[in-house]
Amino acid sequence: MTGLRVTSVTTSYGSGGPVLDGLDLTVPDGELAALLGPSGCGKTTLLRVIAGFLTPEAGEIVLGGRTVSGPGVQVPPERRGVGIVAQEGALFPHMDVTRNVAFGLRGTGRAERRARAAEMLELVGLGGYGHRMPHELSGGQQQRVALARALAPRPALILLDEPFNALDSALRAGLRSDIRAALRTAGTTALLVTHDQEEALSSADRVAVIRDGKVVQTGTPQELYTRPADTWVASFVGEAVLLPATVDAGHAVTALGRIPLTGTPADGTRTGTVVLRPEQLRLVPASDPSVTRARVTEVRYHGHDALILLAADDLSTPVTVRAAGPLTLRTGDETGVHVTGTATLHPHGGPLPDRAG
Repeated sequence: MTGLRVTSVTTSYGSGGPVLDGLDLTVPDGELAALLGPSGCGKTTLLRVIAGFLTPEAGEIVLGGRTVSGPGVQVPPERRGVGIVAQEGALFPHMDVTRNVAFGLRGTGRAERRARAAEMLELVGLGGYGHRMPHELSGGQQQRVALARALAPRPALILLDEPFNALDSALRAGLRSDIRAALRTAGTTALLVTHDQEEALSSADRVAVIRDGKVVQTGTPQELYTRPADTWVASFVGEAVLLPATVDAGHAVTALGRIPLTGTPADGTRTGTVVLRPEQLRLVPASDPSVTRARVTEVRYHGHDALILLAADDLSTPVTVRAAGPLTLRTGDETGVHVTGTATLHPHGGPLPDRAG
């Protein structure tokens, strides 16, 4: 059964253009999907439409095989079976943890509610915390309680609205992993709304990239990273090296040499842009006559690896190389660059993303 299916949904605010423009999205039952896109692309609007807080102008939304929004149908939010985890937990400050988790349970006895709350707290790693008040918890613990509260009524769908934004980077990775594990154990379908590429790729079973109110590509994290639909997606989902190229005998001829193509353009395209990832570029001695020579313009050290920006006379823009281990290169040094693996050719043109969102 499909956990969530959104078909041709269109929504506008006032007299402006559509915020969601015939958007389609499918999340299989029991999967965690991430909706990834820059600020202003329609992520939050879609979340509000799915939850029932906003009525779309057109389209259909189906949850667990039940139509909750469509022609002549608009199920109110409280009857949709949707749980929401907001950015900062939004716990009731005057209730202890157990009462917060049990808040959404209706039509059951007190003992059953407390048992279900205890079960959910165990699931999110907070067994024994039921008597505490929200102000006695850390930010990460409050988000775990918010997830337990959302899961307690056994919803058809959990919406996670950028739930890690208020947490420091050291805590975010561990909490992402724990929440993913809890959702898997519960078997709940979930949609994570984020603009953080690393968060989407590391957390989700599948990622939907949204731009200008439409989903432009959906796939597993690996599919999006290795086979982006266009140069915009390539540049938004991770670091990308974009090179103008011409096609010759199954290869792309670029400023960094000849690169084997993954497939030949079916329409006979002879020029375009190839997409490489920084880890496909290798630094080799500048004395090697068979490779492109470049100079180091910047080194961004990250501990586990580093990004090295290179410039060369034949390159229209600097390219980025990801290198592991200790580095001896410094700004201004010369080095050689060798490309490994294959590339995909995309037509020229199209906007590049604003990574600030």
